[in-house]
Amino acid sequence: MTEIQDEWPLYEVFVRAKRGLNHVHVGSLHAPDAEMALRNARDIYTRRQEGVSLWVVEAGDITASSPEEKDAFFDPAGDKIYRHPTFYDIPE
Repeated sequence: MTEIQDEWPLYEVFVRAKRGLNHVHVGSLHAPDAEMALRNARDIYTRRQEGVSLWVVEAGDITASSPEEKDAFFDPAGDKIYRHPTFYDIPE
């Protein structure tokens, strides 16, 4: 990688393969700006017309939960049984 590319931001690339499906993370790339990242993502990740939609997101803009904190982070939902359909009686 050249020095210029080392300074370019990292973008995460998401592709939607067919209409109605979710975008799926397919990889990462460096680019000088979002427009160039989108064009490069098209050329790299949809060469065989796999996609109908692309998202590029600067990696620094993504906030994610930590796998090490999964129990504490997701635990509050565990005591709210009314959020699960098994809580409700379904009439026959």
